[in-house]
Amino acid sequence: MSLLDEARDLAPELTELRHALHREPEIGLDLPLTQAKILAALEGLGLEIRLGTALSSVTAVLRGGLPGPAVLLRGDMDALPVQEDTGVPYASVLDGRMHACGHDLHVTGLVGAARLLAARRAELAGDVVFMFQPGEEGQGGAQIMIDEGVLDAAGERVVAAYALHVISIGAPTGFAATRPGPMLAASDAVTVTVRGRGGHGSSPHTAADPVPAVCAMVTALQTAVTREIDVFDPAVVTVGMIEAGTAANVIPETARFAATVRSFSDASHAAVRTAFERTVHGVAAAHGVTAEIDYVEQYPPTVNDADEAAFALETARQVLGDGHVFETPKPMAGAEDFSFVLRNVPGAFIGLGACPPGIDPAAAPMNHSPQAVYDDGALPHAAALLAGLALRRLGTPLTPESGASPAPSPQE
Repeated sequence: MSLLDEARDLAPELTELRHALHREPEIGLDLPLTQAKILAALEGLGLEIRLGTALSSVTAVLRGGLPGPAVLLRGDMDALPVQEDTGVPYASVLDGRMHACGHDLHVTGLVGAARLLAARRAELAGDVVFMFQPGEEGQGGAQIMIDEGVLDAAGERVVAAYALHVISIGAPTGFAATRPGPMLAASDAVTVTVRGRGGHGSSPHTAADPVPAVCAMVTALQTAVTREIDVFDPAVVTVGMIEAGTAANVIPETARFAATVRSFSDASHAAVRTAFERTVHGVAAAHGVTAEIDYVEQYPPTVNDADEAAFALETARQVLGDGHVFETPKPMAGAEDFSFVLRNVPGAFIGLGACPPGIDPAAAPMNHSPQAVYDDGALPHAAALLAGLALRRLGTPLTPESGASPAPSPQE
């Protein structure tokens, strides 16, 4: 029996857990309902469990029957401030909250992996740390858990870390993809406040109008990115909000805009920030106004270790089958706070298709959409893949799915 077959036997209880999590989504760092469901699901597995203090995390350690290193598997727990519009029978019962990014599947997949691995405790040459993490959607929960010791929860620093993320578009259920190097982008949030001098709309020469200055900044920033950032190490600047004025015939005192900045390396990250700040201040000076920049560096790029990415791809082939795994040719501009984990230990972040049957993956609503729907059928794939990564990294061979061929792990 393959690991995926074992995971499929768990499908009914995994589906029940996922639906319970989906009905009661929680946002941010304080997720007491979600934490309670996780603790109940892990009960009886013989894990060493520690709860977070600055957030409602769960860290669980499975001690293997044989000596060896420790590896980490992560599942994020938090939902989004989105009003669900899916029509599924297990839809959120909490207004304005939804598991629109699929983190309910991540939690459930990690619980499934814990059950699969606990059943194989005797053959594990090492320990497994299960990282159930709140606050991925902008609150930096991963770094808080690192500060609270999750990477050393087994008594020594983990030698590798793995996480997966379900995707509602692009691939059917059970298809996995990753790549060496940058997998996801760094994410910065920037708010610019431009201050001028108000006046009457009929006499702009008596005022210092911040509105045309803001408009010039937005267009100048796009030019700066194309002229100053290496096209082979790109960056994205998107202005998503502009605010100014109260009436058509009033020149306002202030105007402001907010932008997201994405980059894929430390070099481009530094270059785009320098270009952003210089451009904004230069345009402000040219218009006779001033600008205040609130530049918040949120998450660094998520960078896969090359050896661990190759290992993850081969493991996925063995667990899911050759035809269900591919190396993605380029990174995505989304961001992830698993990046903080990968800045401390080698590992890999993996995408897993979860588009339900009967829906065209090319036309399905994307993650974060109020209409985003994820297939319960992806739960065994998530559980088996996470468990397979831990098993192989600790030296336990797998029974491959048909068409897959075994290969050595990075430590062999």
